[in-house]
Amino acid sequence: MGRLSGKVAFVTGAEGSLGFATARLFVSEGAAVMLTGLDAAALASAAAELEAPYAVADVTDAGQVAAGVRATIDAYGRLDVVVSNAGIFGTVAGIADYPEETFDRVLAVHVRGAFLVCKHALPVMGYGGSVIITSSVVGLTADPGIAAYATAKHAQVGLMRTVAKEMAPRGIRVNTVHPGPVDNAFQRAVEAAVTGVHGDEAARFFDAAIPLGRHATPDEIARVVLFLATDDSSFVTGAALAVDGGMSI
Repeated sequence: MGRLSGKVAFVTGAEGSLGFATARLFVSEGAAVMLTGLDAAALASAAAELEAPYAVADVTDAGQVAAGVRATIDAYGRLDVVVSNAGIFGTVAGIADYPEETFDRVLAVHVRGAFLVCKHALPVMGYGGSVIITSSVVGLTADPGIAAYATAKHAQVGLMRTVAKEMAPRGIRVNTVHPGPVDNAFQRAVEAAVTGVHGDEAARFFDAAIPLGRHATPDEIARVVLFLATDDSSFVTGAALAVDGGMSI
């Protein structure tokens, strides 16, 4: 018996490294998982590996999010765990030069996206469910040039705290996780944009800012999400959980 045996999970951004690592770990712990994301080919590959269904959905589109939730209920008859993980970075620019359309898109994906996932998933979740929103270390801190990303990640915390209080009478827990730098393609692109250099040189720049001195693996983040999804965290709600190697200290 796994820690999620009999549970059903809905994971957005499931074609990315964090979403896929989380879905894979959930399946290994006995969960049935619905994978959602934008990249149909990557989703199909992930779904084939996990023997799980998938739904292509843009989290900024209410109709597509609702359809993904309905597909989950149609497939499994229930919903216990939601992982709102879809995200984009934007660009690096000072506030006076930051492109307005990029700012709007980043907030739409992270904030409107998490809002829509909660709005459509929570009404069909049973008592004692769990919602986990993937924020970032910059949802606890900030740096120059990342106005959209940092603003969006902070806003997710406000959403999480509001929904945690609203859902407490139903026993549904709502939390955010705040990864620091992760060894994946998303982070490598961020590091190149921030530092102007690529590869190991950029990674070393970030490692120097992490007390543990290294990037996380996707599986390390997934294990924390698993903790929040299971009854191991039965008295944890409204928490912003840093998984950043000490970067936010």
